[in-house]
Amino acid sequence: TASGTHMAGLRVTLRPGWKTYWRAPGDAGIPPQFTWTGSNNITAAQFHWPVPQVFDQGDMQSIGYHDTLVLPIELTQVDPASPVQMSGEITIGVCEDICVPVSLPFAALLPPEGRRDGAITASLLNQPRAASDAGVRAATCDVMPGDHGLMVTATLTMPPAGDYESVVIEAGNPEVWVSQADITRAGDTLQATVDMIHASASSFALDRSAIRITVLGSDYAVDVRGCPKG
Repeated sequence: TASGTHMAGLRVTLRPGWKTYWRAPGDAGIPPQFTWTGSNNITAAQFHWPVPQVFDQGDMQSIGYHDTLVLPIELTQVDPASPVQMSGEITIGVCEDICVPVSLPFAALLPPEGRRDGAITASLLNQPRAASDAGVRAATCDVMPGDHGLMVTATLTMPPAGDYESVVIEAGNPEVWVSQADITRAGDTLQATVDMIHASASSFALDRSAIRITVLGSDYAVDVRGCPKG
């Protein structure tokens, strides 16, 4: 890339009727996990998840992909002039009628010069819009104690992202479970309320700057980073 990183792509091909999950898979999904055993010349990996689809499963939702997922992974190298050994294992959930976790190894030697790839480019173009590009004028969060953790209500001032909208709120902490959002919209005000519960069922500190809100609309998706006090 122009900044000197290497943009690789991990392709997951699914059988017809099967799906896999986004980074925040919803209550009915299984979150993906990566290990990097065997990798060399890598200091960091940033995932560029393409816009997912919302699947309704009764009263629950799952969020993910069907047919094919190409996940761009931006790698920072120790030595940009040397090849990158990208190796490890991804554990993902795959689902037809019943969801099951599977672990799949991956390995590739990436040359230092690289080349453009159409599938990676398409996934990079299919990203949620930044808040500023989507007309988000304000984003705030009110936090209250809940029965077992925190209740967080996000208020976004933004135009509709389509006739249908779903909102996903991430705490920025993998040990904090976040419920499916209850959402309401009145004009340009979109509100989403979730429960956040720590895996240990104990109290925890919420880093507002780490909160990430994704609006998945029928027309486009929006990525909002951080959520100050309302």
